[in-house]
Amino acid sequence: MATWACGMPARRLLLLAALRGGDPCLARGSGGGRDYSKDHESSWFRSLFVHKVDPRKDAHSNLLSKKETNHLYKIQFHNVKPECLDAYNSLTEQVLPKLHSDSDYPCDLVGNWNTWYGEQDQAVHLWRFTGGYPALVDCMNKLKQNQEYLEFRKERSKMLLSRRNQLLLEFSFWNEPLPRPGPNIYELRTYKLKPGTMIEWGNNWARAIKYRQENQEAVGGFFSQIGELYIVHHLWAYRDLQSREETRNAAWRKRGWDENVYYTVPLVRSMESRIMIPLKISPLQ
Repeated sequence: MATWACGMPARRLLLLAALRGGDPCLARGSGGGRDYSKDHESSWFRSLFVHKVDPRKDAHSNLLSKKETNHLYKIQFHNVKPECLDAYNSLTEQVLPKLHSDSDYPCDLVGNWNTWYGEQDQAVHLWRFTGGYPALVDCMNKLKQNQEYLEFRKERSKMLLSRRNQLLLEFSFWNEPLPRPGPNIYELRTYKLKPGTMIEWGNNWARAIKYRQENQEAVGGFFSQIGELYIVHHLWAYRDLQSREETRNAAWRKRGWDENVYYTVPLVRSMESRIMIPLKISPLQ
């Protein structure tokens, strides 16, 4: 039986004293000592189970993104009328490479795909703006004066059911997406995180990305800044679906990968996987 002191179990008394930094006998009223109210004790007890978050000194975009490159990315999702997909791809392949190769436009094509598994009749485009938001604005202003591009948009609009985009930053610990030869298939894994969990996600993946580098499958990792927020995109490349399965299974045999999954799954509200086929103009083949 635990020893009692000043009317309290000794172990609990010592815990209270250690946390309060005072005399064990002052943890509760004892003769002439101070009264420790039940409300105060209840509040203190509840505080033991409340996760205390230190105030952040900076936005997660500054803590997680690459400082040395100052790149901004835009990802576009175009849902195309099924009967127009071939015409859409042909039109896209005529116009977008001109923007990519024109040094007057501070933007580069990173990748262009059609979704194979996932949302059907969909095109996905990933752009990089070197110089951040000023480069984006500069590019948009110049495109407003580009008659060929304006005609392209007008013709393209006849082929689309819907479209949406997001502005992204790249995680500092991921590879920068660089052109690669094919043939490859690409997987875009999209995670919708619980608000407030981006730092924790980044901390775990910064340790875990090493488990997914051996086959050079890691292409790029991004998180949203404008558009739907707390969205993470991981882009992977594989030779084929069988290679994808073998590579992912191999990760589970590496000590530490299971811990990453264990700690990051509770951060996720929902997730989606797209398997994509690159267009002819895509620098990622």
